[in-house]
Amino acid sequence: MNQTTTGQAPLPAPVNWLGYLALTLLLALPIAVLSVRSGAWQQGLLLYAISCAGAAILLLLGVLLMLLPRFSACRKAIAGRVLLSLPGALLLLSALNAGGHPRIHDISTDLQDPPIFSAAQQQRGAGSNSLDTDPETLALQAAGYPGLKTLLLARDFDETFDQAVQVATDMGWDIYLQDRNAGTIEAVDTTALMNFKDDIVVRLRTNADGTVVDLRSVSRVGLGDLGANAKRIGAFFQRLQAK
Repeated sequence: MNQTTTGQAPLPAPVNWLGYLALTLLLALPIAVLSVRSGAWQQGLLLYAISCAGAAILLLLGVLLMLLPRFSACRKAIAGRVLLSLPGALLLLSALNAGGHPRIHDISTDLQDPPIFSAAQQQRGAGSNSLDTDPETLALQAAGYPGLKTLLLARDFDETFDQAVQVATDMGWDIYLQDRNAGTIEAVDTTALMNFKDDIVVRLRTNADGTVVDLRSVSRVGLGDLGANAKRIGAFFQRLQAK
């Protein structure tokens, strides 16, 4: 990155270092993702956060350098280096936009009687989050997702159960329990980028009006889910209603 702007004078050191740092932070992003996917999710997320924040800082620094008269002859070179920090800065912006969600990882459509997992504990491993319901989490969910409610369908139980299994399959969930007698389906959904695994239980019960459907989605690791579990439940209900 020591190219010259005129073929004679070398680029100023700040311009070159801007490029070196931007390239380093760009390469750190896939390393962070691989770290998370390999199981070192805390270290990986820390590296990911540092890379994105650092990229945003470099982007602002690059813009500042281009505005300074001293670096007017290097603006094209600076712009090329600044582009290397753009992916990380955009990822940071995306994360900040998702930061309005409550810092919880356990979401249920029934806060009074949340669906209970029966097979998930054997799937999750010793280091996973607890599946016990927490009153504080329920209160945070009630405030953060007031529109997330039980779904009532004017359909036969067996029909709805089969449709729920089909929707879960179509959404790419790995179903590890189907208990028609108990009216429960348990599955795991794996995120595409970070390979995070979230467990889901679908509970179906009958009443005089048809079939009552509740979902609970719980992340295996992490304190917050950036709204992923609630979004998953909403997508499932939307597809099930369309059946």
